[in-house]
Amino acid sequence: METMIASQSSTLALILAYTGLGLMLALAGIGSAIGVSMGGNAAIGAMKKNPDAFGNYMLLSALPGTQGLYGFAGFFIINSQGVINATMTTLQGAAILSAGIALGFVGLLSAMKQGGVTSSGIAAIGAGHKVFGNTMVLAVFPELYAIIAFAATFLISTTL
Repeated sequence: METMIASQSSTLALILAYTGLGLMLALAGIGSAIGVSMGGNAAIGAMKKNPDAFGNYMLLSALPGTQGLYGFAGFFIINSQGVINATMTTLQGAAILSAGIALGFVGLLSAMKQGGVTSSGIAAIGAGHKVFGNTMVLAVFPELYAIIAFAATFLISTTL
């Protein structure tokens, strides 16, 4: 009976952990895909008016892609701990799930919002305004929250 309960607990822990890792990767990646697509769409429209600023458009369009990288880095940090195995506890699985939910959703939303900021900047540059530097500064603000979520994921991983 005890062996069966331990086996079920281990299975639950693994399900929680892998669900957390999946959410971390998927949600942050989806957010980045949406954010960079928003910037890319704005860049295509802006190139009709000001094709010479393509370098600025490209840099601004790429910024929301970092949240997907944070999701992958969080996955890598937790997975490299070696804690995800048949002997892990349910509490460890829940901690990984929590980190995955936090980093996944913060990455999703911050990438989308950052894509909105960069799209507006790209449109303004296309209209002839010199706002590249200001747009870069303003686009860092949504990024900050993804960095905080990544730092929290790192801290959670150190307690596993």
